[in-house]
Amino acid sequence: MFKHVFLTGPPGVGKTTLVRGASDALVSSGAAVGGFHTEEVREGGRRVGFDVGRRRCVSRETGAHGWPTGSLAEGGGKKVFVIDEIGKMELFSQPFIRAVRQTLDSPCCSILGTIPISRGKPLALVEEVRSRSDVKVFTVSKDNRNVILQDIISALQECLTHTS
Repeated sequence: MFKHVFLTGPPGVGKTTLVRGASDALVSSGAAVGGFHTEEVREGGRRVGFDVGRRRCVSRETGAHGWPTGSLAEGGGKKVFVIDEIGKMELFSQPFIRAVRQTLDSPCCSILGTIPISRGKPLALVEEVRSRSDVKVFTVSKDNRNVILQDIISALQECLTHTS
């Protein structure tokens, strides 16, 4: 049985769009959703960076690099915490890595996250997440990105029925 849902796929395929759609659907159904998402910044059709947005800040206490300290899922009740994304840049922050691990192990929280597609040198935390038995990974492609949203929402709703 899985507790967390992660999306993977090539850059620009629509992972963040799906995360936002799933988050909005969960909020509409009354689920508590917090965390952060990234938006690509494009110039002339080329990605030049990212903007980071928050969804109902769960913890305002931050450590180095501005990442939340402790578990990202502090507080009571069942909730979904959005982590978009766990990628190479984020892995330069040890507080972020610790917080992700604590949140993955939290009994009261499910994660909706994104991870990069495997290529080149493996990223330790990404591979750790990908190989966990309590994680369901959806691979997003141009072929399925317009039809996979309901499957993601259903998986998250199932996760919420099994969290403490």
